[in-house]
Parts: sequence; C-alpha cells; structure tokens
Amino acid sequence: MPEDICNNIKELQNRITRACKSAGRDANEITLVAVSKTKPVEDIKTAYGCGQIHFGENRAKELQDKMDDYENEDIQWHMVGNLQTNKIKYMVERVNWIHSIEKSKYLREIEKRASRIDRVINTLIQINISGEEQKSGCEPKDLKEILEYAQGLDHVRVRGLMGMATFVDPEEVEKVRPEFKMLKEIRDEHQSYESENVQLDELSMGMTNDMEIAIQEGSTMLRVGRAIFGERNY
Repeated sequence: MPEDICNNIKELQNRITRACKSAGRDANEITLVAVSKTKPVEDIKTAYGCGQIHFGENRAKELQDKMDDYENEDIQWHMVGNLQTNKIKYMVERVNWIHSIEKSKYLREIEKRASRIDRVINTLIQINISGEEQKSGCEPKDLKEILEYAQGLDHVRVRGLMGMATFVDPEEVEKVRPEFKMLKEIRDEHQSYESENVQLDELSMGMTNDMEIAIQEGSTMLRVGRAIFGERNY
C-alpha cells in the first residue's frame, strides 16, 4: 500500500536520526538509497512522492527498464549490484552512482561510454569486507592501483568506498561492526590518493538490519530495500 511505503520511509528517517544522535553525528550526513529490486516502478513513484530521491537497483537490466519507465530529472539512480562490463553501456546515459566498482576495467569502460555523451558519473570502489568468496569487491591491497588509475579520468568521479557486511541474524548484528570499522580505516589509509576527481568522502555501508552500527562506524550512504518496500518478490 502507498501509505505503508511513506510510513516506512518516515520510520527509517527516525531510525537514522536516533542513530546519528547517539553517535554524535548530523542526520544530514546520511543519504538513504531505496533499493527497489523486484518492486514495480509504481512503488518508486510512491516513494518519490514521499520525498525519497535516491533509488538503487541490483541488476543492470532492471535498472535500465526502470530508468526508461520513469524519466524523472530529480531522481538519483544508483547501481548497487554486481557489475558487468558489457552492461555499462546500457546505464551511462542516466545512472548517477555506481557503487560496485572492483576493477580498473570498469572505470575504463565507464570513462569510454560517458565521454561520448559528456557525462560525469559518480563511482564507489567496492571492497570485500566480509572475506566471503561469494561477495564481490576488490581486496584492500588492490585499492591503490584502482585509485591511481582513476586519477587520470575525466568522466568518472571516485567518491568513496562501498562494502557489504556478512549477513547475520538481527540478534547477532554486533558481529559486523569490525567489518564496517575496517572499511572506514581502509578509506582513511588511502586519502593520500585523493585528487581532483578522487574524493573519498562517501562510505556506502549498512542495510536494513545493521544500519545503526554502520552509522556509528561512519557510513554516509545506507542501501535499504526491505524496510521501505517490504519483502522482495522473487
């Protein structure tokens, strides 16, 4: 129901405000990305009507279809799922953020495609903070090379890092704190690589279950689906 989505966003904003207050942070530092995977575009329109601006998708085809179905200049579109080089060409015309960069070759492809239409695309480098083989992301030792490559690009902006924590039950959520802490430490250790188009201000970490801990550990972007749109339709 539309009113459920609006109420859910309101409650999430309250959770963010409470978590920021307890962490001594300003809630305005946090960007809420509503991940609408498997949900109809009508749900995106409803959320937008409730003041939500940032929307994320896990799959390139679904992102492309929703951007085509709902051309809205105010919306910021985020690609938050696994990236494939051959899918980048389908999103560069409208996507604003790509969170899942794990290799320089993705930056190279974005630069090539975006330069043809004179767009600049914000990107985040994904780090594998959980240590799980099935999770995407580069190893921390590979970040230096990616950032050095990014410094020479004109149509790509590296804005920070992204990480996906280990999935745990709500009562065990404290277990993921070291993973979020590690991502912030990796970001801090690489700030010497900042340049005109590499600014490591953003930390995309935290989802429905663990967002409070992510905020305490420095998150600036939360990727939330279920708490806004309900359970996914698989």
